[in-house]
Amino acid sequence: MSEKVRVVHYLNQFFGGIGAEEEAHIPVQVQEGTVGPGRLLQQVLGDSSTVVATIVGGDDYVAENEDEAGLAIDAALSEHQPDLIIAGPAFDSGRYGMGCALVCRVAGARNIPAVTGMDPENAAVITHRRDMIAIPTGSSPSEMRSIIEKMAALGLKLAGGEEPGPVSEDGYIPRGIRRLVFKEERGYVRAIEMLKARVAGEPFESEIQVQKYDDAPPAEPLDDLSGATIAIVVSTGVVPRGNPDSVPGARALEAGRYSIEGIDDLSVEEWESVHGGFNTRILNTQNPNYALPLPSLRKLESDGVFKNLYPYFFSTVGNQTAVGPAREIGQRIAEELKSAGVSGAIQVSG
Repeated sequence: MSEKVRVVHYLNQFFGGIGAEEEAHIPVQVQEGTVGPGRLLQQVLGDSSTVVATIVGGDDYVAENEDEAGLAIDAALSEHQPDLIIAGPAFDSGRYGMGCALVCRVAGARNIPAVTGMDPENAAVITHRRDMIAIPTGSSPSEMRSIIEKMAALGLKLAGGEEPGPVSEDGYIPRGIRRLVFKEERGYVRAIEMLKARVAGEPFESEIQVQKYDDAPPAEPLDDLSGATIAIVVSTGVVPRGNPDSVPGARALEAGRYSIEGIDDLSVEEWESVHGGFNTRILNTQNPNYALPLPSLRKLESDGVFKNLYPYFFSTVGNQTAVGPAREIGQRIAEELKSAGVSGAIQVSG
């Protein structure tokens, strides 16, 4: 490409210099040239490229108004006609990551190369990894320069008309996309060689990337339930009707905490599910107890199977929630339950 590569950069309201959480509601806006980390991006890109504009979107606005935000982003790309989009990096911020993913998706619909950067456990990776090319990051913006250097290098390659190479070469987060390639040796020969290396304790690299998750060893079973206090934790999104704490239907960062003292069952007039990952019609029009089996647990309590239910339950959603935030939610709940002397918890999944 003989002419300078035209680059559009996407940032959230914080890195866009507008403000922190109090400004997360701002609509998508466009500023000419570089903003914040965009100055570093321009420095890394050098004379071969120009950051012609920066799109800034509030984290809450983009997450809650995806259609409107997408149209505004599309209009900005139409106006500035970029050759390359750089989004973020978002690190481990789930809402920022979803904004970066949206920009990449809009760019993809226009056949414009786009590169972003985020933690592999970001909710956007879980939800949109097939629709974006993302350089893996940690959680700290202190690595901003090294991440932007990697994003820029890969972005310029794509802007030059090249296809992304294998993950092992270009260093982006695996997208779960398999392509047909030809090898000199047949598959069974390569498989046997890998098996021999594994048996011998020698290094080898699988040809199929498998996502790895943390091992979560189960807790020891309770020896005697008769004196136990049992808590209820659900990821089914059950909340008081009207959702007073604004528990999201996806990409949760917190859990709601609600009293069930003196309540034997959940009525449809007073409770609902805000889960966005499955059909909640039956729960919200007939019986929310399907998502939190309070009548059954009260029966076990009255029969003396266990001593009593903890007077509060915790409710969140697992839909599109990244591993990191989910772990933090669980740790906060566990701290309260342990300090209150709760013996065990029943977890109801959505």
